[in-house]
Parts: sequence; structure tokens; C-alpha cells
Amino acid sequence: MDAEATARAYYRALDDGDYDLLADLLAPDFRHVRPDRTFDGRERFVRFMREERPQTGTSHPIERIYGAGDGAAAEGRLLSADGDEITRFVDVFSFDGERVGEIRTYTR
Repeated sequence: MDAEATARAYYRALDDGDYDLLADLLAPDFRHVRPDRTFDGRERFVRFMREERPQTGTSHPIERIYGAGDGAAAEGRLLSADGDEITRFVDVFSFDGERVGEIRTYTR
């Protein structure tokens, strides 16, 4: 799977609550750096998404994905379950082989 396809699969896994797919896409030492917190480790991140996130039923419409070498960036919106925009974001993906090694999220 190329970087763009992996990034799209990541958002599909989040939006569909497919935590097995999410875990498969992430490297064991995955790290997610967000404006509000940082997650270290695939298991910790998947557990948060499955059991602890404050809003469930959110969606991530993606406007563009830019791929370059062993990375990618996705520009999109985070929507509530009601379809209201929570924030706009850019996620910068770094890969560890074919799996996502790190995502840095920038919001506005």
C-alpha cells in the first residue's frame, strides 16, 4: 500500500471504528503528536480511540493528500457526529516501512 492509500485507510479505520485495521496500519512504536496531547505506542493510541476519546461518531473528510517519499500529509476536517465542524487539520505522516510510525497533527 502506498502512502496515500495508507493515509486514507487510517481515516477510514477511525471513522468506521475498525480498530483491528487501525492497529494493523500503525508501527508498534507509533507516536501521535497533537496540539492537546501526545500518544506513545500503538496500543495506547488504539485504546484511546476505542475507549477514551471524548467524542465518538466523528468523521474525517479529507480534502487533499500530498505524498512525498516515505511520508504524506493529509488536509481535512474533523466533524462531530452531527456533522458540525470541530476543527480543520493537517496530519503529517512519517512511515516505518509500510506502517505509520508517527503522525503530527496541526489544527486551526
